[in-house]
Amino acid sequence: MTQSLPKLRLGTRGSPLALWQAHAVRDALLKAHRWPDEAVEVQVIRTTGDAITDRALSEAGGKGLFTKELEEALRDRRIDLAVHSAKDMPTRLPDGLHLVGYLPRADVRDALILREGVALRDLRPGARVGTASLRREAQLRRLRPDLDVALLRGNVHTRLAKVESGEFDGTLLAYAGLSRLGLADKVSSVLETADFLPAVGQGAVAIETRFGDIAVDALVVPVVCPATGLALRVERAYLGELDGSCRTPIGGLARLEGDEIQFRGVVLAPDGSRHYEIVRYGPINRALELGIAAGKEMRAMVPPDLLPH
Repeated sequence: MTQSLPKLRLGTRGSPLALWQAHAVRDALLKAHRWPDEAVEVQVIRTTGDAITDRALSEAGGKGLFTKELEEALRDRRIDLAVHSAKDMPTRLPDGLHLVGYLPRADVRDALILREGVALRDLRPGARVGTASLRREAQLRRLRPDLDVALLRGNVHTRLAKVESGEFDGTLLAYAGLSRLGLADKVSSVLETADFLPAVGQGAVAIETRFGDIAVDALVVPVVCPATGLALRVERAYLGELDGSCRTPIGGLARLEGDEIQFRGVVLAPDGSRHYEIVRYGPINRALELGIAAGKEMRAMVPPDLLPH
């Protein structure tokens, strides 16, 4: 933000969760710089992903559907920064844009919401569980191949309503998103990462700016979390070596343990019948190399029918 710009313009999608994330970034900026409320303006931009509700995103084009219009506004200088769910970000960004960092990461786990019962074991054989995520579907099928897993699109409230109405017996959502929306009481149980790896970037809020916009980046840097940035560097590098387009069930999670990073990754067959897992460790100053190496090892391990070459 320069003297000629009265406001820092922040772009976001218009879903309740996206707005929560945008205002979390706005509030962090206001607090860090002791700015008045009017210093940061939130602009809502409708994305292609928001308009598609009748089919899986993997069939419509993948992750970029939730970022394309925001990134166009950023490149056209209609906004100064864009706020995204990190798990929605493609591994390759448009020329001229970069991720300057992330807010501190929240709980990475997936949550199970059931109409009756509290755990996966409580679902009757043939129970209908809705999700729009290939990763969640594959891991669910791996654990409970007897379930009827069906497409369920829409924002968090829409999905919860379809479970409450009985259209679905259950669904899976990110625990962080439910908590941020004050809906943690809707959670039947939280799925531990030992059995159910999250999406790359899950629980993190990403801030994207124009590459070389030093003034804006300098304003954003005080609110980003270096530890989250290191973990996401590993995860996104891993995903970048595989298929980051939402067409393959892939999970990945990096955790910092002192001066070391632990990474776990998984690739599954869509029906959950096959899965391939990798665990690797590395120093925090080699985060990028760790992610790339893990991705290359996974690609060499997984049959070509599961990963495009």
